[in-house]
Order: sequence, then C-alpha cells, then structure tokens
Amino acid sequence: MRKLLSVLLAVLLVVAVFGVKKIVFWTAPNPLQEEFWKPLVEEWNRTHPDVQIEWSVIPAAGSSEEAILTAIAAGKGPDISTNIFSGFAAQLAEMGAIVPLDEEFGKDFWILVGIRRMEDVIKGWELNGHYYVFPIYSNPMLFWWRKDILKKLGWDRPPRTYSEIYELAKQYTVPKEKYAVKVIAGRNWWDRWFDFITYYYAASGGKPYIVNGKAVFNDEYGKKVAEFIYTMFKNGWATIELGRDPFEKGTVIGSIMGPWHFNYTKEHYPDVYKNIAITPPPVPDGYPKDKPIYTFADTKGLVVFKSCKYKKEAWEFIKWVFSNPENDARWIELTKMPPARGDIATNPYFKKYVEEDPYFAKTASYVAYAIPPALITETIDVQNAMTTYLIEPLMYLKSTPEKALEKVVKEINKILK
Repeated sequence: MRKLLSVLLAVLLVVAVFGVKKIVFWTAPNPLQEEFWKPLVEEWNRTHPDVQIEWSVIPAAGSSEEAILTAIAAGKGPDISTNIFSGFAAQLAEMGAIVPLDEEFGKDFWILVGIRRMEDVIKGWELNGHYYVFPIYSNPMLFWWRKDILKKLGWDRPPRTYSEIYELAKQYTVPKEKYAVKVIAGRNWWDRWFDFITYYYAASGGKPYIVNGKAVFNDEYGKKVAEFIYTMFKNGWATIELGRDPFEKGTVIGSIMGPWHFNYTKEHYPDVYKNIAITPPPVPDGYPKDKPIYTFADTKGLVVFKSCKYKKEAWEFIKWVFSNPENDARWIELTKMPPARGDIATNPYFKKYVEEDPYFAKTASYVAYAIPPALITETIDVQNAMTTYLIEPLMYLKSTPEKALEKVVKEINKILK
C-alpha cells in the first residue's frame, strides 16, 4: 500500500511540475459512436493523468467537413478527429493540415496496421505514397430486401439483375404509392456514393470511376448503369419522393442500406427486421454468376492534425484504443458496423457476432469487396456535378443516358484540371 502511494505521489509530482498535456479529440456526432468513445476516454484520462483527452463531438454545422474546416481557419481545430472520409482526407493533406501517419510514426504505424490485419484495407487509403488516415470502419453498401413482400409476390429470392428488377417493378409499382426499389438516394453530393457510384462499382467489377485525375465512367459499365436509372424513371417505376422509412413501410421492397440502420429497424420495426434479405447491389444482365460483385465502402477513419502539440502522446492514445480487439468487439456490439479489419471472420473476439448475427456476418463478408471513393480533393464538386449533369437529367428524362454521361464526364474533367 505504501509503495502504491509512493507511485501515485510521484505521478502527481510529475504532473504538478511539468503540467498536463491536453489533446483535443473530436468524433462523429452519432449517439452510438458517442457511447463507444465516452468510457474509453474516461478510462484513458483516469490512468494517464499527465496526458488528458478533451473529447467532444464534431460541432454542429452543415457537415462535419464544414465544421472542421471552419475550426482550422479560426485556429481552434482538434488535434485528432474521426469521421474523415477519403476525399476530405485528400483535401486536408493538400492543405498541409494533417500528418502522414506512416512518416510521422514510422514503424509504429505499420505495427498497428499488422495487429489489426489491415494490410489490404489500408491500400485504398494511399495518397501520394503516404497514409494520412487510420481507417476505423468499412461499411459495404448492400441491398436490403423485404423478404416477406417478395414471397407474397412469388419470388423465392431477391432480384439480382436489372431485368429482374424491371420484372418486379411491373408487378409491384403503384405510382405515387409504392415502388420496387429506391433507385436514387437523394440530391445531396454525398448521395452519389449511395446510388451511381455503388451501381458503377457493382457493374464494373470494382473498376475505379476516376483514374489519374480523369473521370472514366462513360464506358460500357457507366452506360449500363445510366440506362438502368433512366429506364426505371421513364417507366414510372421510380421516384425520389418516398417519405420517411420507405423500406420499413413497404413503400419500396429494396434499397441500398448501411449496417448502421440495423439498430433503428430492429427498435422501431421489429417485424420488418425479421424479414430482411441482404444481397450485393444489382448488376447488368449477363454479369457472370461466378464473379464477385463489388460495392461502395462507406469507410471513415481518424487523422492527426499537424497543429497537434503532442503528436507522440496522441498516437499512444490511438494505439491504446485500436490495438485492443475487445474495443472493436464493443464497436460491433454498439454500432453493427464492421471495423476496418481483415480478420473479422477468423478472430475469436468476433466469433460471437459472426455466428449469432446473420446480418452482421453477411455484411462483414463483403468488406473485402467494398471499395472507398476516389481519393481526390474535389469530391464535393465532382459529386455535385454528377447530380446536375447525370442524375437529374436521367430522373427528369431531360437527356439520354449516353448524352448525360458524355456531358457529366466533360464537366467533371474540367473540375479535375
């Protein structure tokens, strides 16, 4: 007891003499993620009196990106932040606002990557030969289907191809009342991740839509996707005005969904939750049945800002959290989102979730086929252009698929120059 008191007194003396190192840490403004971080930060602060984490969620703004940029401009940015997608990371890196983790922390960075079996996952985050983001989670965007409604319509499995969706649409559609699938996610720039980009990855076998600073999706795969969207709207089989909870209310039978939505459906629509079938996104007719179907990865991670005074201590906190698989298990328990790890199917820490939760197991099985968005600094402008020159002309039948693709690629390449 006397020895313990001596140690505590020594720690307090060090803190008193040298002061407390404070690290400002921002996380996503999401209740479940807040529930994950709160006890971890409290435990760290209790056991590391000389290095204290000042934790809060990213301030309210139009978007997390806007809030962070505003804070940086005012000289009040965080030292560490989560909720960083690849395009925003590219923008921050170009500004010189964040550090390349592999360069700043060297071998230590790669040790942590190895601990989490992230060697393949990390490849999608390379920017100019460096890695500025430590990925936290990777959500494969998959199609949820109402198994109960499909069964009533005589379907023993969900549609796989565009033609099968057309067939289902003919059966189910009642204009302004119900539709087969939610084709377009919305009009926000980020909605393009959850419609065109997801469809394009699926149709092309995971081909990138921007290569060497040029948009390349006006190819055979882009044409098939554009034709699918156009056909659905031309025949009155799709609309963008679907109201709240269209999947749960049966307004649509199928929709691109993320695993973060499982908790909501289970809590508010328990009968619907029991009747979910999960598949990869639909593919064009003729897509090989033995070929894997790729999809978009809604994946975000953590960055360390160059303005951080205590980078070494900040990295120690990051290591402390992410080297412990128990924390990833708790993340799964709370959020239902797969951690950005390559060993979910084999690590005994996650066996419970894989064996007991078929929805999580199915979602996690597609992490290997989920691709992040293009690593470009102009993500918002590029995806706004997709909305203006591609999605809206197809929805409102103002252009043919080929002309819309030609126009949008031309406009995007002006932006990328």
